[in-house]
Amino acid sequence: MFRTALRNVLAHKARLLMTVLAVMLGVAFVSGTLVFTDTLGNAFRNQSAKSFDHVAVAVSSNYSASDPTDRGTPGISEKTLGKIQAVDGVASATGRVDGFAGVADQDGKLIGNGWANSGGNFAPGKDGKDSSYTFTDGSGPVKDGQIALDKDTAAKGEYKVGDSVRVATNGPVKEYALSGVFTTEDGAVNAGGSLVLFDTAVAQKLYLEPGYFHDVNVAAAAGATERQIQDRVVPLLPDNAVVQTGQQLADDQAEQIESGMSSMNTMLLAFAGIALFVGIFLIANTFTMLVAQRTRELALLRAVGASRKQVTRSVLAEALVVGAVASAVGFVLGIGLAVGLRSAMGSFGAKVPNGPLVIAPTTALAAFAVGVLITTFAAWLPARRAAKIPPVAAMGSAHLPASTKSLVVRNSIGAVITGIGAALIVAGSAKNGSAGQSLIAGGAFLSLIGVIVLIPLLSRPIIGLLRPLLGGVFGVSGKLAGQNALRNPRRTGATASALAIGLTLVTGLSVLGATLSQAVDRMTTDNLKADYMVEMANNMHLDPSAVAALQKAPGISALSPMQSSQLIINGSDQSVAGVTPGDIQKVMTVDTVSGSPDALAQGQIAVAEKTADKHHIKTGTKVSVKYADGKKGELTVGLVFKDNEFLEPVLASTELLAPHEKTPDISGVFVKMDGGATGKNEQALVDAMGDNPAISVYDRQDIRNLFGGTINTALNIMYGLLAMALIIAVLGVVNTLAMSVFERQQEIGMLRAIGLDRSKVKRMIRLEAVVISVFGAVIGIGLGSFLAWAIGKTIATSIPGYELVMPWLKIALFLFLAGVVGILAALWPARSAARLNMLTAIKTE
Repeated sequence: MFRTALRNVLAHKARLLMTVLAVMLGVAFVSGTLVFTDTLGNAFRNQSAKSFDHVAVAVSSNYSASDPTDRGTPGISEKTLGKIQAVDGVASATGRVDGFAGVADQDGKLIGNGWANSGGNFAPGKDGKDSSYTFTDGSGPVKDGQIALDKDTAAKGEYKVGDSVRVATNGPVKEYALSGVFTTEDGAVNAGGSLVLFDTAVAQKLYLEPGYFHDVNVAAAAGATERQIQDRVVPLLPDNAVVQTGQQLADDQAEQIESGMSSMNTMLLAFAGIALFVGIFLIANTFTMLVAQRTRELALLRAVGASRKQVTRSVLAEALVVGAVASAVGFVLGIGLAVGLRSAMGSFGAKVPNGPLVIAPTTALAAFAVGVLITTFAAWLPARRAAKIPPVAAMGSAHLPASTKSLVVRNSIGAVITGIGAALIVAGSAKNGSAGQSLIAGGAFLSLIGVIVLIPLLSRPIIGLLRPLLGGVFGVSGKLAGQNALRNPRRTGATASALAIGLTLVTGLSVLGATLSQAVDRMTTDNLKADYMVEMANNMHLDPSAVAALQKAPGISALSPMQSSQLIINGSDQSVAGVTPGDIQKVMTVDTVSGSPDALAQGQIAVAEKTADKHHIKTGTKVSVKYADGKKGELTVGLVFKDNEFLEPVLASTELLAPHEKTPDISGVFVKMDGGATGKNEQALVDAMGDNPAISVYDRQDIRNLFGGTINTALNIMYGLLAMALIIAVLGVVNTLAMSVFERQQEIGMLRAIGLDRSKVKRMIRLEAVVISVFGAVIGIGLGSFLAWAIGKTIATSIPGYELVMPWLKIALFLFLAGVVGILAALWPARSAARLNMLTAIKTE
């Protein structure tokens, strides 16, 4: 029987091609994901270990200049560094200072991606070299006015040693002379950022205080262990210092890398699972049709003595061979995919460390297990049907139709599963947060399974609505296409199911994306009056000097910083925004519930309505306050305002907070200008900032894009990942039509004989494909919209102004693309049908 199965596979190579492609693509996704994440993780772990090779002990300060409650020493002092250098067993101890530094290119634009742009100090040893950096040109900075750049940043900016380079830190932008170019294993540079080295004294002044360091890296002398050095160094350190061995640092970083890779791995494998789930329908459909076409052959096997189990095993053996071949090809393709993904990361500005391609035995095992198991599982039901073919069927050539009883049972089961799933979805929509979303997830799975079981029943009424249109517009070809689509509801349903699954997810994401985008847009429109928002490109806090510079810009009618702080009010921690009294009402919507808008200028505080209700606070209430620096006092609530997503729940004057803040944490500045947002006004703000490449000026549309861009980016990534499932669904349509044409050779020959020309035969096949594709799209769009509505209800309370938005243009586009998919999928089958020899086809049994 195994030899028979193998011969059948070889005899039906063309018919099994699409099944092989479907399994191959799914396995390639799985193996590519595993190889890619293993390779990337290994490269970063090796880089991490390499960066700590010469570090026996690392001393870090927990001091924060922006934290008013931190009264410890500002980092590790030079005196302490000297003591560490004198410890027995210490070969060297190097002090490090770091912070933000953004480099402007020749056009004044920021090089790098902002969050990974960093600055540090050049700390040469007795030999004049810093072991952390290898200079390829020039040397390290040794005085004020000099910097060194990493090689990639220098290349991007087209800078050479001796050139003048504009560098922005949290303060004003300055020009420095480039003293050298170096290579480094620094993680910020490998993440696509930049690294600027300053002379140590300059870096201390910029990022900390003169004479202090953030960290100290200690190298061990020969014979000394990390643990010995750690024990000797600890007594010398201030209370706010933390000591770790180099091995601990490498292990911690490796663990963080592993965690990051795990999240990406899980996401990619989830989409690979979706692709394979869609592939199940293609595989099951293929084997169902093969069994139907081989009714006579299988019946003859039964007639000559083959048992039901042997017939079942024969079909499963075919699936096993197909799965093994597809898995092998998919595994090789997956390795190529991993290599391609690794190379593609460079186009996004990320520098991937060098390292070998990691192909773990578990990856190969997983790839083959997934491919073979999915294929054999999908072929199991067709194999069971094959075993039930009676020997008497060998006497005729008719395919055995599904019994009425089996269809009734199927529809009953499908209705029950769908009903339970829909009930769970509705129940989940009534709950907020993760509790409701968990119910919806379970209900979505059951509903999807139930609809797939019911889809042959659903095909009759839905396709039935299209039949009059097909007949009226396309004549005989359209009428025949509609009849053919309904001839075998099981087959039509199985083919449409693959598209339905993909479009369920795509539609759900699209509806949620459109809804959230509109909510963000409404939030911006309703709550923001400012013409511009000014902030650091790396989302760090602005220096107070930036606010002072902006105030001098011409044309400003109102300006208020958003200064983040914390107060303990009546024993409860509260986030507070320091704002400019009077101006805040001009740049933000501050709707008064009670009290006076002038309260902030009088040294009182303003509280958002929900926060006031929660803590039983009203206008005129005196509250006890503990400031960020630990000092206590009493303040009066002078204003209760309606909640605004751009504002913290408590507002206070910047002057009220200033005595308690060592370094104000200014996240951004909102500006209102005479004449509104114009090119001239924007340039005035840019000029006021000294054309600082690290500071971004956003108008109201930019702010909308800033908040909504994340949603659009996430949607595009999801669409890209779901493309694999949709490709497999298209293969399913191609496969079904191709095998259907093979089954209907005699029928097509008769149609040709009675006058249906080749163009009409092609049109018939194409229209059948379009009907099946649009049917699947309608099911997917309906279910996806229902799921999006339910998920939206669970987050509605946390999103002000939430209102479900149906992206009708996108939905119309999905339906149109489904039709296009049908036309493209039918190209080969339609051509094959039209080229059939009329007489030969009529003689075919």
